[in-house]
Amino acid sequence: MAIIRNQNINANLNSTDIELALAQHLNYRQNLIVPNVFWGLGFRYELDLLILYPSGWANEIEIKISKADLKADLKKKHNHNSDRIQKLYFAVPNYLKAEALELIPKKAGLFIVDQIDGFYKVYIEKTPTINKLARKLNEAEINKLYHLMSMRIWSLKEHIRNHRKI
Repeated sequence: MAIIRNQNINANLNSTDIELALAQHLNYRQNLIVPNVFWGLGFRYELDLLILYPSGWANEIEIKISKADLKADLKKKHNHNSDRIQKLYFAVPNYLKAEALELIPKKAGLFIVDQIDGFYKVYIEKTPTINKLARKLNEAEINKLYHLMSMRIWSLKEHIRNHRKI
């Protein structure tokens, strides 16, 4: 369980808060954790977070911050099906736990992100079923993920520079 300090404890969690809490919890120092994966890997949909483990297996985390967001996911035709994803998780703030348990696919696991005394706490509420049709990512796919992550770093640095207060 990862606990990271949140400076704004009275606000509802947004998707960036959840991404940061999950990246810490899932140990971004050991695993490649890439947000918003779509371009370059041929997925039919955008993955909110893709976690690649040193073993070559990949998991997906779909982040939801409202009940309407959870319901909208039910209408998506792709059903989060991919032969490159071993486990599917959803991640929601604690206040959406009951709705998420009701609305997420049966195959999906569930991460809960909570705020306690100004810290984020992440835990698994439901474990996913393993996609037995999944395969490990190949070398070209792994290299593409590293490429995507590198592009994100430089885009973020450019964004920070362009929005720096002078």
